[in-house]
Amino acid sequence: MRNIKISLACLLLIISICFIFTGCGNQNEQTAQNTDSYLTITDAADRVVTLNKKPERILPLSASFLEPLHAVDGKIIARVSAKTGIPDEDKDLPEVGNVYNINLEKVIEQQPDLVIAYKGMNDKFVSTFEDNNIPVIVLDMRTYEQVQHTVDILGQITGNTDKAQKLINDMDSKIAAIKAKIPQENKRIAILHSTSQNVTVQLENSIAGSVAKILGFTNIADGITPLESNPTAAPYSLETLVEKNPEIIFVTSMGKMETIKEAMLKNVENNPAWQTLPAVQTNKVYFLPQEMFLLSPGIHYPEAVETMAKLAYPDKFN
Repeated sequence: MRNIKISLACLLLIISICFIFTGCGNQNEQTAQNTDSYLTITDAADRVVTLNKKPERILPLSASFLEPLHAVDGKIIARVSAKTGIPDEDKDLPEVGNVYNINLEKVIEQQPDLVIAYKGMNDKFVSTFEDNNIPVIVLDMRTYEQVQHTVDILGQITGNTDKAQKLINDMDSKIAAIKAKIPQENKRIAILHSTSQNVTVQLENSIAGSVAKILGFTNIADGITPLESNPTAAPYSLETLVEKNPEIIFVTSMGKMETIKEAMLKNVENNPAWQTLPAVQTNKVYFLPQEMFLLSPGIHYPEAVETMAKLAYPDKFN
């Protein structure tokens, strides 16, 4: 009898131990599932962002993100207001303000599971989205390298990396074809940015500066210390312009073209030194289209490259 009781006690102990280990196993398995994530990336603001699931309600805060998102089958639920750059399929989407003046309440009302912010324009809103448990990724699309990187990231987000790589390859091929048409020479160029208030020079990390770099042009502003308020621009100096002696001057602008040209006349053209510049004497001062060089051309970067190439070498393009 005593042996039977001992056997039953041992059996109960073994069963109890099994339940304990089984329970621990289930708990550990559940913890692993809860910590699984869909994607972890480092964005353009050096933030490590983890997405727990594939985003199905994406809200981009710049029109520049719309076309690349469509190219990788991103599901867009709302957009910013813009005069240009809105695909037909997005024109009826709810609007959440313009890129410089986002309406946070409207963004939150849309209940996005991912907000894509434009670096340098939407950074101040990031903490608000995070406080409302809305994942946000900051991306940049000024230079061509940044556009390539953004397309790659969007492909990872939507799970369509093959489509992203195809888009990047297509852009690379178009740009290579454009470069093949022009001479491989170090043409000296200057890029001025004119507003109704002042004139600055554009650096390599600006949109126009990136295009000029792709074409192999020598930007006379290379090495100049950028403005504290704008890392893509530097102070304008007519003396430096005369010293560097550019063969071509490109002008980017913000505002009405008539006002911009009037400001240019007041700030630079009335100065006798301006008339000594070879670019001025040979009528090689070109205003670049705002739709390509004010805001990012995005996946239309090859068109921006072709635009600048045609201005510099009109005889090479039919």
